[in-house]
Amino acid sequence: MTSKEIISILKKNGSEYNRQGMKRYGINVDKAFGISVTNLRKLAKQIGKNHDLAIELWETGYHEARHLASMIAVPKLVTKSLMNKWVKDFNSWDICDGTCSNLFCKTPYAVDKIFEWSKSNKEFVRRTAFSLIAYLAVHDKKRNDEDFLLFFELIKKYSTDERNFVKKAVNWSLRQIGKRSRSLNEKAIQLAEDIKQIDSRSAKWIANDAIKELKNPKTLARIKN
Repeated sequence: MTSKEIISILKKNGSEYNRQGMKRYGINVDKAFGISVTNLRKLAKQIGKNHDLAIELWETGYHEARHLASMIAVPKLVTKSLMNKWVKDFNSWDICDGTCSNLFCKTPYAVDKIFEWSKSNKEFVRRTAFSLIAYLAVHDKKRNDEDFLLFFELIKKYSTDERNFVKKAVNWSLRQIGKRSRSLNEKAIQLAEDIKQIDSRSAKWIANDAIKELKNPKTLARIKN
């Protein structure tokens, strides 16, 4: 299947109703067809892994084509330069998070990019750093808990970023670290308490929301010792 054939399929199966629904959730739909992620995953499964095709699809600039690209790209073939190129194209939270989940968190460069991208002043680039932290906390079962303590300074530093898509990702990363283990839960709560003392509306929101979830008995019941 070629990139042109795939774009043709996407156009044919697009839905204006879905586009408007995406828009209501804060998704940039300028070049979107209106296709659910569930259906994109089905299409990606039909296509199979194809790194060159993924690059072609990304270059089309279409929203769903970029989702597909992140699904069919091969993690071991991803380079730092490709990651830097794609992250600059992020213009919507779902492309940011989807690419992190489907691809970026599976590369050996994820941690390096977290520290690099967190310094960026661009909203979606900085969001990507914290989205990666969240996905690593959930999916990287082999990583030591101590490794996640390295991200605490970043979480505290950028908790004052008032931009919506950044502060939500900072909060998300803190909560996911705190749900990884009982030990990290205690440390994440302490970090949240420290952040709560910062004179910033964003920091206080992040801290209070994280503390509420991380102290919830239902959350604690799901965390392994």
